[in-house]
Amino acid sequence: MAVVLTIIGVVVFFGVILLATSIRVLREYERGVIFRLGRLIGQKGPGLIFLIPIIDKMVRVDLRTVTLNIPPQEVITRDNVPASVNAVCYFRVVNPNDAIVQVENFLVATSQIAQTTLRAVLGRAELDTLLSERERLNEELQRIIDEQTEPWGIKVTTVEIKDVEIPQTMQRAMARQAEAERERRAKIIAAEGEFQASDKLAQAAATIGREPVAIQLRYLQTLVEVASGQNSTITGTLAGQIVMEGFLNIRLPAWLRRLITRLIAIVPAVIVTALYGEHGAGSLLILSQVILSLQLSFAVIPLVYFTSQRSKMGGFVNRPALAAVAWAVAAAIVGLNGWLLIGTFRSWAA
Repeated sequence: MAVVLTIIGVVVFFGVILLATSIRVLREYERGVIFRLGRLIGQKGPGLIFLIPIIDKMVRVDLRTVTLNIPPQEVITRDNVPASVNAVCYFRVVNPNDAIVQVENFLVATSQIAQTTLRAVLGRAELDTLLSERERLNEELQRIIDEQTEPWGIKVTTVEIKDVEIPQTMQRAMARQAEAERERRAKIIAAEGEFQASDKLAQAAATIGREPVAIQLRYLQTLVEVASGQNSTITGTLAGQIVMEGFLNIRLPAWLRRLITRLIAIVPAVIVTALYGEHGAGSLLILSQVILSLQLSFAVIPLVYFTSQRSKMGGFVNRPALAAVAWAVAAAIVGLNGWLLIGTFRSWAA
């Protein structure tokens, strides 16, 4: 009786062991590829599955997406630039039977085919394309790798180029190229600004040409801007110029306008010269006196010439008297100018 119980206990023990080896539990993301006496009978799972002890063998296959890091590959681009490129590949198993039967190790195989494809595709591209058109290259890599791994039951979802390393000399050359490009754009923008400014200046000149007084207003505004610092002295015949421009709109002959404006321009200069002559203005004042002499001469000569010509042609009623008056005025102006010059030289010598 004891022997029988011992045999039953041994049988039960081995039965429990066989039962334990025949039961498998697969998770939701796992599948089991079953081989019976070496022949593929299909896949099972997920959940609880039963195997025939000793006869059936099961291989687990993970269906989750696998992140495959492609190690750096030394690539020579189409324009003969050496570069080191690494990438990342995402794939998953869609057919566990093919993944086990068609290839020995689908992880290693996918990694090797990804490295080979990366070198081949990037070797046909130029460096600028590699840096600026990564999306297109990623799509091409994904398509080629997916086509090659499809018989293995592998679906490649994404391939991304992570980093591109180029030699330091090439980096410096690219930096110089980018700097030159930025300078070119800056010069183009500056030229466009000058062109627009010249266009506006042309429009302003046309407007000022229709309204001569506007140039004086602009002149006065410029003087205000220059004198805003309170560290400069400005001397000029503003009153003469303003009156001169005012006469430009009066209906007078051209010769009479020139004569009047020259005479008006002389008066403030003579006053300023007389005031400064008493205190000594230096050699600069002598130069201004010479310039005033030329202005007076240009003002007197047209007056005398006009009166003489009009007297000869009979344009005036009392021709000899008018000519005498003109010559008297000219002599007075020349004498006044000479007196001012002599006073200036004396003040400067003293």
